[in-house]
Amino acid sequence: MSEIAYVNGNYAPIAEARVSILDRGFLFADGVYEVAAVIGGRLIDNGAHLARLERSLRELRIDSPLPMARIADVEAEIVARNGMDEGLVYLQITRGAAADRDFGFPADVAPSLVAFAQKKNITGSPAAETGVKVLTVPDLRWARRDIKSTALLAQVLAKQAAVEGGCQEAWMVDQDGFVTEGSSSTAFILTETNVLITRPNSTAILPGCTRNAVQLIAKRQGLDVEERRFSVAEACAAKEAFLTSASNLVLPVVSIDGRRIGDGAPGDTSRLLRRLYIEWATNAAGAG
Repeated sequence: MSEIAYVNGNYAPIAEARVSILDRGFLFADGVYEVAAVIGGRLIDNGAHLARLERSLRELRIDSPLPMARIADVEAEIVARNGMDEGLVYLQITRGAAADRDFGFPADVAPSLVAFAQKKNITGSPAAETGVKVLTVPDLRWARRDIKSTALLAQVLAKQAAVEGGCQEAWMVDQDGFVTEGSSSTAFILTETNVLITRPNSTAILPGCTRNAVQLIAKRQGLDVEERRFSVAEACAAKEAFLTSASNLVLPVVSIDGRRIGDGAPGDTSRLLRRLYIEWATNAAGAG
């Protein structure tokens, strides 16, 4: 079966999918995106992702080419046409393609919407058993990190630094020495007194959909959850650490900058929250 993509109203094999070279997403990163997980052939927590998409569009003053309910239909159709049981659906909306390359917003240009699927073993990821290693890097991104913009060069450089350092993820650090978030994930630590810590939402970080769901699950388990900044030193001294994202769910972090976290193996709380999230995601509560 050919991989099928969606481009502005049409479904086509991904090798034939095309957008204009004048599209402002290509020229200016003038667009936003979302990534939703698919488990058991169903989109997970997709209502939260579409709400965040709508907010990102509003912040950049880009009109949605379709109502959110129709975008959800496109995502579901992409899942069906690709025969996907587990993986990710990526969608992107840009301001569109104007006749000329100019920085100002063009008039009378239709926004562009593309979507495609990527098969991935999410629930059975080997990294859930081994844990992942994290490298810290300076946070070089623009000031509006709460918008899920397609401008991801700083994250690309951070991820590459992690790879070259023998790690699987980078945690970005602000000028005051506090962790903001991962290059493609939210950062959590668990203190020795069993308090779960993550940075509060602001323009400094992306409001993570998986982050929010995991916090709710943790609170239902009786865990104290505190939203505050934490330093790299505090993270390295934590009882446990883990990351959350739509593409990885919950993954334990076993080392930061070469320093072992806890006993250097996935912790009990990280494992529990991953299991409970998957249970939540695979029943009616997580489908969206």
